Amino acid sequence: MLEGGATHVGVATDHVIESFRNALWPGYKTGEGIDPLLYAQFQPLEDALEALGVVVWPMVEFEADDALAAAAAVAAADARVEQVVVCTPDKDLAQCVRGDRIVQLDRRTRELRNESAARQKFGVPPASIPDWLALVGDSADGYPGLPGWGEKSAAAVLGRYQHLEHIPKLATEWDVSVRGAMRLATTLTEQRERALLFRKLATLRTDAPVGADVDALRWMGPRPDFAAWSERLGTPTIHERASMLAAARA
Repeated sequence: MLEGGATHVGVATDHVIESFRNALWPGYKTGEGIDPLLYAQFQPLEDALEALGVVVWPMVEFEADDALAAAAAVAAADARVEQVVVCTPDKDLAQCVRGDRIVQLDRRTRELRNESAARQKFGVPPASIPDWLALVGDSADGYPGLPGWGEKSAAAVLGRYQHLEHIPKLATEWDVSVRGAMRLATTLTEQRERALLFRKLATLRTDAPVGADVDALRWMGPRPDFAAWSERLGTPTIHERASMLAAARA
């Protein structure tokens, strides 16, 4: 389980908000406007998680989502791992889903999505999520997508053609029915390079530095100094629960 969990645990955090994507698109999300009080909690959070015994991947050049994607790929490649659960509601992480091998858990709705469920939700297979985001945009990350393209039209076209480069340039060559197809095809032709750039922004980097050893992710229980963190956070029962869980797993 990535970003919280059970036997194998990893949490990815952003040391800074900016990443390599800011050099590709000036409008990409930055740390501007973040409440200083919130920002000041980043490092203490990492320290507390490490004291809990959780593996933490502090990202600087990359983003937390890149680390989760990279860790999911590493875990899925290990035959000893029964299933990889990526715990996040973020739609860009849906691109990591593979059959029932890598699934996504939305911890807010408790919805567990395998590849079939992800396709039902977005209208495209997980591998097409970056293409879908390139067309519809992602306001949270700061890129707008292409004018006129919405979730339904992008899903209809990509559901048929999978990737941007496979979409025929002429709407008359499309074998799917989409409202405003002529306009959409013209926009995609005129802004193809921008669409490809947005897809690059949306594609998670599985080469983010998270290590290649699944055994290193195994949770062995809290460190002795976690008791002090529990007191500092005003939740001493967390230390008690973590210690009991570690003893039960021993």
